[in-house]
Parts: sequence; structure tokens; C-alpha cells
Amino acid sequence: MTMLRRLALSAALACSGGLPGLVLADDAQAAKPVVKADGSIDTPGFSVPYSAYASPEARALFPRMLEQGSHAPPLAQAIAAGSIEPSRAFYDKINRDRAERMQKLYPVTIHAETVGGVPTDVVLPAQGIAKAQQRRVLINLHGGAFLWGAHSGGLVESIPLAGLGGVKVVSVDYRQGPEHVFPAASEDVEAVYRALLKQYPAKNIGIYGCSAGGFLTGEAVARLIEHKLPLPGAIGTFCGSLTELNGDSAYVGPVLNGDRAPTAVMTLSSLPYFKGAHADDPLVFPADSPALLAKFPPTLLITGTRDFTMSSVLQSERLLSAAGVETELHVWDGMWHSFFSDPEMPESKEAYAVMLRFFDRHLGR
Repeated sequence: MTMLRRLALSAALACSGGLPGLVLADDAQAAKPVVKADGSIDTPGFSVPYSAYASPEARALFPRMLEQGSHAPPLAQAIAAGSIEPSRAFYDKINRDRAERMQKLYPVTIHAETVGGVPTDVVLPAQGIAKAQQRRVLINLHGGAFLWGAHSGGLVESIPLAGLGGVKVVSVDYRQGPEHVFPAASEDVEAVYRALLKQYPAKNIGIYGCSAGGFLTGEAVARLIEHKLPLPGAIGTFCGSLTELNGDSAYVGPVLNGDRAPTAVMTLSSLPYFKGAHADDPLVFPADSPALLAKFPPTLLITGTRDFTMSSVLQSERLLSAAGVETELHVWDGMWHSFFSDPEMPESKEAYAVMLRFFDRHLGR
């Protein structure tokens, strides 16, 4: 079998989900990984079967999701050019479609409201707030690389919890890059939080977010601690958490999602929003301060094995736990970054249930 044929077969298998048990015997020696003294490993082209533990729905969606993502405007070029409007439009279209599908599954009402001087989308269960949730509220911080995701992305993260949990969710349209820089988003979250404190006890407020929103959740809590505000009853950092992007998943995740092995890992602090910020600032990455972490409220962490942020989430949980914080970590095999943004998969429904149980257990009544 020629090298060209083997690479072509590997690419085809990666897209189709792979064939469990496939062995390329005649290339076994040629495909042997090279282990370097520093622990780095160079591995020739190979195929990875899709997770046998993932649902049939996930198996069907995975290649379609990768194909859709392949049409995304290149982020690095957009940042270099100083214009990300094409990226915002691209992801907004995807998220609007997801939000429409979600509303059919989880009926809600949505209205715009300025809270603490910050624009938000308030998502309410169509059947009304459940009796047990009357004195509770969740604050959602949407994902989108601190560049996009306002409104439609926030709705994708808010609709399932509001509809399934019978709870009010306030999704914050926080300031993003490149128009704004750190700590603008944290300031907006604090302003919304202060306003909601006038209506709800702190112990009855939960904050959560996915991807950039997961990182922002940690940054916002660090800011609340610094300003000596009463802390929320619980938080959720999903597909992103309290550390810089690094570790095994930053390299392996892209490969498991059909990309070539990265020659350089994109760091969170390299994004336009963090221009001028310092990675060693605990208000940027709270995990660098054990004393700060020790004050964090109970924290739920969610990721998937094909998520490039998985190592960040795992390390964040490890450091929170070492600091004495009550944590709960859930990892879904075969799942990709922000997998629960597509509502039809069993894994997504499981994730929503985990989120709601966690907040129900830890928030006051």
C-alpha cells in the first residue's frame, strides 16, 4: 500500500467515522510513532474510529458538523484584517437555526431588556416560571471567542435550560473584541449581577457559559470576589474554564476533528479582546491564584473528548478541587466543542439535565 493511498484512506475514515479494528499490516513499521526526548510524539497519517460510546445521532451529526465548519471564514485572517463581520454573520446563521429548532422542542418567550445598563435577552419558559424557580435566576454568558455569539448564541445556551427547567435565564450581550478589550465583558457581567442582586439573593443566582462564556464565567467570579460582592450560589464553566488553552487536547482535539496537527496552538490571550491584558493576571486566568480559587462557589464543568478545550477544563477542575471548591465534572466521549448546541442528540439532552440538576441542588430557594 503506497503512502499516498494510506493517507487518502486515513482521511476518508476520519470523515466517515472509521472502521473499528482496521489494521494496515504492510505499513505497520512505517507508521510507528517517533517519541522524542521531551515527550513529543510524531505520528504519521492514521485513522481514528469515531467513538463507539457515542449515540447514533451523534455519529450521524459529526461529519455534517465538520463539513459545515469547513466553510467558516478563517479566524486568523479575519483578526489580522481587523474585520470579523463575515465570521459573525456565519456563526449567527448557524445559531439562529439551532435556536429555532430548540424553540420547537422547548417552548419559551424571549424579550430584550436592559439590565444594569447592559443589553440582555431574557428567556422565560412559555408555561411560566415553575414554583420552585420563582426566586431563582440564571445568568448566561454566551460563547464565540469573545468575537461573536451575541443574541443567537446566547439563546442556544439559554432556551433548553429555561424551557426544561422552568427557570428565568438572562443572557448577557457583553462587550466583545475587537471593538472592546478586557475587562469590558467582566464589567458588563458585574453590572448585570449587581442589578439582579436587588431582586434575588446571591445564593439564588447561577452563572454559566460555554466556550468564551465558560472562561468569562471564571473571570466574572474573580471580579466579584475582588470587589467583595456576595457570590452566586453556583456556576458552570462549559467547554472552557479557568486556565489558558493548553495541554494535550489543544493539540489532539483539532486532529480528532479533521484538522492537521497544529504547528501552534491558538491561545485565549492571543484574541483581540485580550489585547494589553496579561496572562498572569488572575482576573484573566483565575486558576493561577489558589487563594482566589478557594473562594469560588460550587462549580460544574462540562467537556467532550474531542473538544480542544478539554485539557483546560480538566486542569481547572483539578485546581478548583485542590483549593477545596466543590466541583462536578462531566466528560462525554466523542463529543466536540459546544456539542450540546445541537439539541437533538441524547448527549445534549443529558448535558441539559446535568446542568439543571446541579443548579437545582446548589441554588437557594
